[in-house]
Amino acid sequence: MYSEKVIDHFKNPRNVGEIENADGVGTVGNPVCGDLMTIYIKVKDDKIDDLKFKTFGCGAAIATSSMITEIAKGKTLDEGLKITRSEIASNLGGLPSIKMHCSNLAADALHAAINDYRKKKDDKEAKIEEEDKK
Repeated sequence: MYSEKVIDHFKNPRNVGEIENADGVGTVGNPVCGDLMTIYIKVKDDKIDDLKFKTFGCGAAIATSSMITEIAKGKTLDEGLKITRSEIASNLGGLPSIKMHCSNLAADALHAAINDYRKKKDDKEAKIEEEDKK
């Protein structure tokens, strides 16, 4: 039912944990299945320098969380926003159709973390501009 890659990423997940003082954090969940996923990113020179995840969910949710951290590391923020659920599933050797929603969560969590980073950056720049006007 699951590919060897899915099983490997479930049994040996990469980049598990939390980044203290993360530049961006994205949390998403699926109320139907109960999966909850948080992705933390560190950004350097507009690229995803580091990322980690914490996932409460099934094996597929853990595997997709692990895989997206491998796919996204080193990518620009715009490239990270273009990562799709089908790309995640494909890199894992496929997912059963009933588990495809898990890859949605992984992509959504990464996109939320990137958007969180950008919002914080915009807010910080606006605050600096406001102080410069005084």
